Amino acid sequence: MRLLASRSVLALAMGLALAGCSPAPTPPAAVSAEQVQAESKRLNAWFDEQYAQWMRFSPLMLSFQGSKELNDQLDDVSEAGMDARLAWLENSVKAMEAGFDYRLLDAETQTSWELWKRQYENERDGKAFRQNQYVFDQMNGMQSTLPMLLMNFHSVDSEADYQAYIARLNAMPRFFGQLLDHAQKAQAAGTLPPRFALEAVSAQSRALVAGAPFSSGADSALWADLQRKADALVDKEKITAERASELKAQARSALLDSVQPAYGRIIAWADAAREQALVNPSGVGTTQAGNNGAAYYRHQLKQNTTTELTAEQIHEIGLADVARLRGEMEAIQKTIGVEGDLQAFFAHVASNPALQYPNTDEGRAAYMADTNAAIDNIRKLLPDYFGLLPKAPLEVRRVEAFREQPGAAQHYYPGTADGARPGIYYMHMSDMSAMPRTELEVIAYHEALPGHHMQLSIAQELTGLPKFRTQLMLSAYSEGWGLYSERLAKEMPGTYQDPYSDYGRLVSEMWRAIRLVVDTGLHAKGWTEEQAVAYFAENSSIPKAAMESEVRRYLIMPGQATSYKIGMNKMLELRAKAENALGDKFDIRGFHDTILGGGALPLDLLEKRVDGWIAAHKAA
Repeated sequence: MRLLASRSVLALAMGLALAGCSPAPTPPAAVSAEQVQAESKRLNAWFDEQYAQWMRFSPLMLSFQGSKELNDQLDDVSEAGMDARLAWLENSVKAMEAGFDYRLLDAETQTSWELWKRQYENERDGKAFRQNQYVFDQMNGMQSTLPMLLMNFHSVDSEADYQAYIARLNAMPRFFGQLLDHAQKAQAAGTLPPRFALEAVSAQSRALVAGAPFSSGADSALWADLQRKADALVDKEKITAERASELKAQARSALLDSVQPAYGRIIAWADAAREQALVNPSGVGTTQAGNNGAAYYRHQLKQNTTTELTAEQIHEIGLADVARLRGEMEAIQKTIGVEGDLQAFFAHVASNPALQYPNTDEGRAAYMADTNAAIDNIRKLLPDYFGLLPKAPLEVRRVEAFREQPGAAQHYYPGTADGARPGIYYMHMSDMSAMPRTELEVIAYHEALPGHHMQLSIAQELTGLPKFRTQLMLSAYSEGWGLYSERLAKEMPGTYQDPYSDYGRLVSEMWRAIRLVVDTGLHAKGWTEEQAVAYFAENSSIPKAAMESEVRRYLIMPGQATSYKIGMNKMLELRAKAENALGDKFDIRGFHDTILGGGALPLDLLEKRVDGWIAAHKAA
């Protein structure tokens, strides 16, 4: 249940995973409030100018944010392009340090300084591990992410927008060629995704170039989208029907002349590489042992948790949380009255038809309706727990057929700051046996309200911060908030009324505790995929298809799965700290507004922010 971002492109702008904290320098004597205000205002204006320049490195990210600037281009993902971005960031940080005085900034702007500098340090430190990354995989590979972005985020409101879409189709051979170059270099260095990932890459790519105009049958996903968008321009009287036919013909040629051969190269590479790939793989510490895999995993843990925790420490935290949650599950088992051990309870839940939705269109519609009902209920309760509330609309949708995977995790894509595009909660619904009733509520609270949709919408809507901070995404913060939201929802009336739903809440938290054990087990302790699935089955009742999909996700995204529980634990720790310090002066609305009111932050800076809020309340 992650917030998606392609590591190969969008993560450059979205996934600025940061760690560490510079010591605060001593301010010069006799600094006036006017000086602080002036220097802070000057730097914030500079940040917005710099961010606008930085975003030009990613035309796709501009489209994701709702901008039409450079919407006829795809990103330069070549080695030279990556080096150019890194050099630009380095020069930007040098200019900041030379042109502004950190000591003259207010606390919020000092935080912005820290974040701007750390994004460079993160990119700099990550350069050594470029050939450790899996460029194409079943979760975030651009073979499926790019068409999804074009269909959902490349808005077409004019003929020029449509022609820009066509230009992007014609840029696919260059774009995918650059990514294939990375994949082949990584392969030569000893980095190759597991066989299941390469099989999925090939299958997803074949699905995208199946059907009209590539072959007989129903329209392909891209061709259907292109026709729909051209027809919409006619309906809005932006173009004539004759012009629409001409534009469709150009789009059809781009699909056949550019898109099909580009995907043909991906398919050929994936099919050939599959023969060398592992069937029952381990993590990067083992499979990339000859390519600095252990150091790469340490780097990934640091970036994803924004802490200095080691793999062994994270593993132990996970084991302790798993033990605690097993006890809480056993308490619910006793309440429900199911005899036997926890495995017997797992079997009872898995085999109970009342806890399943039918694997039919009617079952999918019922799941969708119940999800919307749970979200509607909690939306009415938010003002009792938050001062800051999101303005952006929210939609619940099924994942597009070409990228839908049985058992894959639901996920969320943010809308635009102006509300023109809603936030979208996506659900994989091809296999309803992997979507039990027990987990419907908890997933909705994580992905939608008060989870990702709320946090990300509020961040985008914040005023008084430089824009880069309103767009920043950090996994430990965002996923930590999503998991914290699952527990917070239990404090709200009308949630988890059925003990099975409360059990589903524990299953979800257990899921994340297991991730700490399994992710570190795979990547630092040499566990195989088979061992990881077995540990999952021992401690969770989630469907087997979901377990397998989860473990395969961890294998191709080392470290990311640890961010949820580490982030949640920190937020719970900060809440307990504030409650203990303030006693009956503790205000839950104020606490949540403090957590959400500065946008995404590394956990050390989040703690600093909460400490400031506590101190201010004590002084008052």
